[in-house]
Amino acid sequence: MENNLQFLKEKVLLNQTAAFSKEIEEKLKILRHEKIIKPIIYVGASSCGLVAGAARTISAINDYLCEKQILADIIEVGCIGLCAEEPIVDIQLPGMSRISFKRMFSEDVANILDGVFNNTIASDNVLGQYRQKNLQAWDNVNYIDEVEFFAVQRRIVLEYNGFINPTSIENYIAYGGYRAFVKTIYHYTSNDVCKIVEKSELRGRGGSGFPAGKKWKIAHDTASDQRYLVCNANESDPGAFIDKSIIESNPHKLIEGMAIAAYAIGAGKAYIYIRNENTLAISRFKQAVEDAKAFGLLGENIFDSGFNLEIIIKKGPGAFVCGEETAMLSSIEGKRGMPRFRPPYPAERGLFGKPTIINNVETLCNIPYIMLNGPIWFGQIGTKSSKGSKVFTLSGKIKNNGIVEVEMGTNFEEIINKIGGGIKNGKHFKAMQLGGPSGCCITKENLSLKVDYEEIANYGAIMGSGGIVVMDQETCMVDITKYYIDFIQKESCGKCIPCREGTQRMLEILEKITKIPKDEASHQTLERFKGVMQLEKIAEVIKDTSLCGLGKTASNTFLSTLKWFRDEYEEHIFDRKCRAGVCKELRTFYIDVDKCTGCNACMRKCPETAIIGTVKYPHFIVESKCTGCGICFETCKFSAIFVK
Repeated sequence: MENNLQFLKEKVLLNQTAAFSKEIEEKLKILRHEKIIKPIIYVGASSCGLVAGAARTISAINDYLCEKQILADIIEVGCIGLCAEEPIVDIQLPGMSRISFKRMFSEDVANILDGVFNNTIASDNVLGQYRQKNLQAWDNVNYIDEVEFFAVQRRIVLEYNGFINPTSIENYIAYGGYRAFVKTIYHYTSNDVCKIVEKSELRGRGGSGFPAGKKWKIAHDTASDQRYLVCNANESDPGAFIDKSIIESNPHKLIEGMAIAAYAIGAGKAYIYIRNENTLAISRFKQAVEDAKAFGLLGENIFDSGFNLEIIIKKGPGAFVCGEETAMLSSIEGKRGMPRFRPPYPAERGLFGKPTIINNVETLCNIPYIMLNGPIWFGQIGTKSSKGSKVFTLSGKIKNNGIVEVEMGTNFEEIINKIGGGIKNGKHFKAMQLGGPSGCCITKENLSLKVDYEEIANYGAIMGSGGIVVMDQETCMVDITKYYIDFIQKESCGKCIPCREGTQRMLEILEKITKIPKDEASHQTLERFKGVMQLEKIAEVIKDTSLCGLGKTASNTFLSTLKWFRDEYEEHIFDRKCRAGVCKELRTFYIDVDKCTGCNACMRKCPETAIIGTVKYPHFIVESKCTGCGICFETCKFSAIFVK
């Protein structure tokens, strides 16, 4: 490794010419695994892959190679984005293109490897092959960029995710890594970098999308003896895992982006704030930092430029409120994570009272490309008001769960139906939640909405961190709203009354309308209806009077679902009915006496002893005792139990 790093330092990073000599190119081909002497097997070993069984797949591959006495290297890579098809395994034979297989579980290993090593691809598991110059392509195998999941995407931030080795700084540099950073510290002043990023019109990829360069310029121009850069990798939205996946798959890209940003604002220290539970991401990032230090890309007087930088990992407790930038700063300082009043803004007075720039992982990963290719290149991608690309997580009732990256201006219908593959199990699309608990729902009629900050804001939604949760017709919008309000209420720091008390009151009202009251007195019925009438007003008050972004957006989900699905709320309130059959305490179960055989199975399983009857005779459900749990419905083998 030491010889390779010295070669890369002298011949690649310090040589900023576009073309290299034949000797250097040959060396780079080896480091990029374009020229190999023995087979290489790449296994997707990010969190999604490991959960799907990648560790067992690796073990089975080792056993196969040992049994067959085949010399081959196994390299653990990150996530390519298609999490629904994990474990994903790529195989590269000498002289042949790299070919990718999906759903390669341990029991599939022997059959697939037998085929590949005998130059025969006869497997339904084939995902596609990569386009690689000077390597022979496999016959009758489509290219991976032709797979519909990837065809619509414009991958910039995710370019090498799942392709390169995340634990190898050599592999990253061989693909052009850190050239942007070295170019920056050698050829530009810090003020130049701020201007370049501002000219690119890059907007922060979290929250409201504030222009990154403009914010950097404020910190740069604020007089101080110390400045800080903070990378917000907290990402605590349910169903969002962009930051974690990027760090697990390509930590050096984030380090390079952080280094350029720190140089631009004159920061000698940079922090990454990440949830303590993301152990794999932390481990890979920590190793990447150590490798960058060993190579001289971090530390004192980097490449004799006079620039010093230390990157510090700060593990957070996982609190949702710590995603709010001022609460995060408090947590880094060792205090309770609670939002601060603004102004002053962090760019003027932030961490330890010093000018501080806070950007999320995706924003910083765009920086190397802007510095390497120029602001005009970046400005040509996207729309007039939103440049570049945007990364999203797809989760919920969708076929292709995973991480995707599209050019700004792409509409959500393409994301859901083309990249995402549509709704699972032939169900119908109902809505999608954009932006997590603080976001809004987008209905089927509005799927033509484009990925553009201004267009989304005009719709009344927010981009947020890019989490998309897809819902089908079996989703109850009142129930999903109750889930998000419950989440926000528990995650509220409690500092301001509107958020602390308002969300609690909203949750209480929503809980009341999703269940049938038992022995409710007349005054309690009146109180419930008064609460329902006040619900919308409470939501508006929370939005207008809360201190931080968490409180101001806490009622977004309720207000958007009320706007588009008011009829479902009215059904819950007046008819005591949940059309999706999700709200258990609104479900009423009945037994069809013509179908009931009296097998007694439902009666034995009922936890409330709400079913009565004798063996071989029809049974009955006592409505006053039934809680709507549905165990009887799931137990009955004769379809004798139905729900209204």
